Amino acid sequence: MSVGTLITFDLLVAVLIAATWLGAGAAAAARRSGIALALFVAAAVLSVARAATAAVLAGAGWWFVQEKVTLTLPLLAVAGVVAAAVAGPRLVRAARGGRADLAGRPAVVVPLLGAGYAAVAGPVYALLLGYPATWSAGLVTVALVGAAVLLTWRIVSAPGSLPVSAARAAVAAALAAGLAGTGLAFVPAPETDAGGGVPTRHLAAGHPADGRTAGTTGAPAADEHATGTGAAHAAGTDTTGEHAPEAHGSGGSATGEHAPEAHEAGAGGVRPVTALRGPSEPAPGGTTRRFALTARTTTVTLSSGRRVAAWTFDGKVPGPPITAVEGDLVEVRLRNADVTSGVTIHWHGYDVPAGEDGVPGLTQDAVRPGQEFTYRFLADQVGTYWYHTHEVSDIGVRKGLYGMLVVTSRAGGPADHVSGSASGPASDGETGRTQDGGAGTGGPAVSTPGLDLTLPVHTFGGVTVIGDHDRTIERSAAPGTPVRLRLVNTDNTPHRFTLAGAPYRLVAVDGQDLNGPGELGRVGLRLPAGGRYDLAFTMPAARTVLLAVDDRTDGLRLSPREGAPAPGATSAPALGTTGPSTSRAPVPESGPGTAPGAGSGTAGSAGVSGSAGDGAGWPELDITRYGTPAGTPFGLGSRFDRRFTLVLDRGLAFSDGRPLYAHTVNGRAFPSIPTQVVRDGELVRFTVVNRSRDTHPWHLHGHRVLVLSRDGRPTSGSPLWLDTFDVRPGEVWEVAFRAANPGLWMNHCHNLAHADQGMVLHLNYEDVTTPFHGAHGG
Repeated sequence: MSVGTLITFDLLVAVLIAATWLGAGAAAAARRSGIALALFVAAAVLSVARAATAAVLAGAGWWFVQEKVTLTLPLLAVAGVVAAAVAGPRLVRAARGGRADLAGRPAVVVPLLGAGYAAVAGPVYALLLGYPATWSAGLVTVALVGAAVLLTWRIVSAPGSLPVSAARAAVAAALAAGLAGTGLAFVPAPETDAGGGVPTRHLAAGHPADGRTAGTTGAPAADEHATGTGAAHAAGTDTTGEHAPEAHGSGGSATGEHAPEAHEAGAGGVRPVTALRGPSEPAPGGTTRRFALTARTTTVTLSSGRRVAAWTFDGKVPGPPITAVEGDLVEVRLRNADVTSGVTIHWHGYDVPAGEDGVPGLTQDAVRPGQEFTYRFLADQVGTYWYHTHEVSDIGVRKGLYGMLVVTSRAGGPADHVSGSASGPASDGETGRTQDGGAGTGGPAVSTPGLDLTLPVHTFGGVTVIGDHDRTIERSAAPGTPVRLRLVNTDNTPHRFTLAGAPYRLVAVDGQDLNGPGELGRVGLRLPAGGRYDLAFTMPAARTVLLAVDDRTDGLRLSPREGAPAPGATSAPALGTTGPSTSRAPVPESGPGTAPGAGSGTAGSAGVSGSAGDGAGWPELDITRYGTPAGTPFGLGSRFDRRFTLVLDRGLAFSDGRPLYAHTVNGRAFPSIPTQVVRDGELVRFTVVNRSRDTHPWHLHGHRVLVLSRDGRPTSGSPLWLDTFDVRPGEVWEVAFRAANPGLWMNHCHNLAHADQGMVLHLNYEDVTTPFHGAHGG
């Protein structure tokens, strides 16, 4: 039994215990002594059983049993012992002697119901308060149980049966405990968490070191936006290869322009996040690639003809692909046409300078309608990534404000020059020879041998869509063609993929190549929200290859095509697209999609048969055991400068002074979660524990983490560098990273609905500040 299952089982046992104790009390009050005695015995047995489940849970970690061991089980034990000592003998005499009146006496009813109230505290605490057990919650819980017992005694007993002095003392004690607990609930949390390391000097976000009011650090006002950008910045197209003069305006404003002085630290080494911006020149041998994106609301048409109201970049879902070659400088000018809530761009998984991270209220102001912001960063990470808004992100991403980002290696050889724009592929219509890089004024876009498809998966109104397709895409490729499928999960929840018809390898995860990936077949691939998998295989000669999503949707069907160009003659299609289709019906440019239907045989089978559901029984690949081990710069045995523990749960918490049933971290909701403070160069270790019944895809901005272990078991496959990892119920992940990207960073659940409900905190490098106000959460 997994820890997650055990958590659920323990909760069910707790509910049963409460029901049997309360049932015994109710039966006694109704003078049904036989039923009351049977329920009493059942309640006692279940109470002992729950102690056993708690002991098993404790083996998984103290986090899973803290409130049980310190509060709810002791409370139940005391109440149960009192009930057994006071009510038990009377119930036995009543049942054996037929004395129903004995069962209905207060000395029987009140202890039984009191044990029931104490038992109710267990599941109620787990569901409403969760981790951690605090003096505040403990005092309030004891006060409520005591008050319920006193009220019950008052109802079922004769007037005057309890001495007035004793009654007053009991009421006073319950009231004092309740008031003390309530008062403690309003004690503010510490502002920072040093992770057990050397205490640091931390300047709270929004409080510049020079003492001026936040927002007056020299940055122009938020409404000081650029206008009249002209046709050169039309949707998704590149401008000239030279830096525009206006691109060097004041840093930190809504325009997002880069000031020459932006990289200078402030007095005393304090740096505002606005000083941490991207470079102005590409790396040697690279070029500048400029893109312009306009956020606007519109209605998009999916491949089936279905129309969907969406928020878009350039009127498309997904938005135009951003592509570059390693060493290039990427410059993206974002304009907001009419998204009233505002918009930003976060480069998911890409370790850009903090000032380019696109978090409203933390690294910039949200871009309001009519405003612009320019992002600039060096393309120094090869792989598959994506971008999305971080302003009201739960709604914005769900409605379509996202797109793909792919950077290819410069070592791959010279690129062919293919004309085209960032808004779509340039293809010869036959071989699928398409520019990988969208548009760029910095010279040739990259071209790679074989068929390279980027397949972003999204859900619109309950329908799975890949690119802009809600129907299966039929494609063909010559036998022997190398194929690469870049799977991107843009949803809030995980997706399961199966690939049938050819043996394949999982060659990269979250943009990072795996070491020695082995051949796969007949396995399921669970892709976390925000995560990316790159699959590679050779097109077989006599089999159709089927990519299925969630065991119910045929996403891509790739058939062998005789007479096609030889392997190596094709190149990658633009991101978010599937390239040219060979199906009879015309296929739009953005990628395959849903529809129940056909499938293919598994690796090693001939022909094509079955459907997406054929892979439902295939086991899930454990990526912590996949691939070949290799050396890493640090590991489980390293000396860490700071250790942070994040216990993820669900419970009542205060958010901006208002009570909320929140997704919590260490019992608190944003913005009340202490900021994690680190120093540049330190080695940092995270322990991420999931006590809740939800899966939480954890995502730290600006850094890739090395997975050390999961559930106490060290990784045994390829080193696993991730930017998003699924922490399922009951799981404990140990990850680590080198703090080498100074800034203010979000650290949050990438189920963006959970983030919106409190599961967000910040990681702050010492002496980095922000002039921006707002939710600081996006």
